[in-house]
Amino acid sequence: MSKPSPVWEDSVFGIVVNKLSKGKVFVRPEEAPGYQVPERYQAGYKTRLAQQGSGLRSHQQQQNGSTLEPPARTDSDTSTPLRSPSSSPSHSSHGSHALEHSEKAATGGAGGGSSSKDIESPPEKGDENDPYLVTWNGPDDPENPQNWPTTRKAFTVALICLLTTSVYMGSAIYTPGVMGLAQWFGVGTVTATLGLTLFVVGYGIGPMIGLSAMSEIPSIGRAPPYVATLAIFVILQIPTALVSNIAGFMILRFLAGIFGSPPLATGGASMGDMFPVRRLPVMLGVWGMAAVAGPVLGPLIGGFASQAYGAEGWRWTIWPLLMLSGFTLVVLIFLMPESSASNILAKRAKRLRKVTGNPHLRSEGELEEAAMTGREIVMMTLVRPFTLTFFEPIVLSICLHIGLVYGILYLWFEAFPIVFIETYGFNYGEMGIAFLGIAVGSLLGFGAFFIWDHLYYQPLYDRLEGKVPPEQRLWPGIVGAFCIPICMFGFGWTSTASIHWIVPIIFSLFFGAGTFGLFNAGLGYLGEAYPLYIASVFAGNDFARAMIGGALPLVARAMFNNLQANGPEAFPVAWGSTLMGCISVAMIPIPIMLYVYGPKLRAWSKHCASPDDAKYHGGSGRSSEKKELKQEA
Repeated sequence: MSKPSPVWEDSVFGIVVNKLSKGKVFVRPEEAPGYQVPERYQAGYKTRLAQQGSGLRSHQQQQNGSTLEPPARTDSDTSTPLRSPSSSPSHSSHGSHALEHSEKAATGGAGGGSSSKDIESPPEKGDENDPYLVTWNGPDDPENPQNWPTTRKAFTVALICLLTTSVYMGSAIYTPGVMGLAQWFGVGTVTATLGLTLFVVGYGIGPMIGLSAMSEIPSIGRAPPYVATLAIFVILQIPTALVSNIAGFMILRFLAGIFGSPPLATGGASMGDMFPVRRLPVMLGVWGMAAVAGPVLGPLIGGFASQAYGAEGWRWTIWPLLMLSGFTLVVLIFLMPESSASNILAKRAKRLRKVTGNPHLRSEGELEEAAMTGREIVMMTLVRPFTLTFFEPIVLSICLHIGLVYGILYLWFEAFPIVFIETYGFNYGEMGIAFLGIAVGSLLGFGAFFIWDHLYYQPLYDRLEGKVPPEQRLWPGIVGAFCIPICMFGFGWTSTASIHWIVPIIFSLFFGAGTFGLFNAGLGYLGEAYPLYIASVFAGNDFARAMIGGALPLVARAMFNNLQANGPEAFPVAWGSTLMGCISVAMIPIPIMLYVYGPKLRAWSKHCASPDDAKYHGGSGRSSEKKELKQEA
């Protein structure tokens, strides 16, 4: 199997250079001198089949390697050399489809007469057998992201993780400077904390206004939205660090959250572009680790920056974010390859139309994009995420559970200063190091998940030939659900000066492990239970958890202080942690009930799919979702 193009040629930089040079620099295979176009893409191919007396038999023999001469070429044919199209996965079916149209034309069809113009037409949406449908050049096509070499996949995964971490870090990186920010602008601590809330809320709103939907449009792809939104994110950090009033700071934080949302909403989709279903859970776990690393590393970096620069230390919490996200932007521009199959095939179809002079060549993505109406787009991006979130019991329950965990994650940014600065006497930099306990716990959770996946899930997947009930994905979440209250009760009642500071950090490991298990299981279950609506389900989940996660930091300090007013002073976060622990205990039945009653709930829902359904294996993501929009709209 030949190798794909170098990553810099497939990056945004490479694509722009190729376009500006009119195909002379970073030449694509279809633009190379002497490129032999597959015969079925040649202009007039359908017409030649209609004129060929032996019809389908001769066509099929050609596809099977026969030495029969190709159909007589017409004057309208191009002079591009032909090659056997045997690399296409379904050429016999292409020939059958073309012959069907040809026979109708030859007999006059229903109307009594037809010309070659009736035969030479673009494929119809959903017709996978039309010879003018541009597809992969066989199952081993090197341009197919599923066929990329392991090194290229690993490099792309690393870039997506870097992007996710550098953006996600922005939520919490300024929290060590909250007190300094409040003093600088003369506002209360709650008002200063609003910058964290607005940033997180922006994460949830971004996908709902189409920033994640852009990556599913075949003519756009994944890489351009990543680069464009990150560029805006980077630019926004400059006025954020220099702003002279609190209102401007809040507006800029909100906008940064919105434009930082695409990697959080579509990073998993990028993983799905490259990896088969069997291996996808582990790769989503790797990406999930990057998502956890961001909020954890943020206070560590921001803590030392804030401490080093005194009164204006809060400004210096933003500059490291600018540096890291700016570095990431440069790397993505030059080295991030496009991974969307729809986009790759759409660009291939465009090049083939130019090379062959055949205006009827189309990719499946182009056909779907052309068929989309404004109503369908509104349904997909604005209406359906809300309806699925609030009217589907499965989606609502998982959103509430993950939303709680997300809220606790941001609750730590108020609890840790109380515990490690006010109780143990840490400085802000040292407090940031304490957050690493959550990262270590997440890493341990990933290790346990990796073992479970290889010893249990993958053998089960192979044994059932891929038809695994989605409920099997819930086991890590069931275990993770017990880890959260263990952390909350343990952390709350060991955070006192008479107990060594390492003990509450050890309990925070349970939160990291539990969070990893719940996120991986919950999102994996939603993706497999709603394969045709995965984009809407994930957008709704992003929105729900962002609303919960953004709200809790605003009430955190008041909650800890008020609940502790009548409690032992030596345990400053005990009762607040106990409250969250009790709520976590109440959430434990959710994954268990879904495991037991999930099949019945899925059977009741008109949006769920069963592993036995043909549509379950027909693909996932927004491209599959679009096929169902006509029925709803």
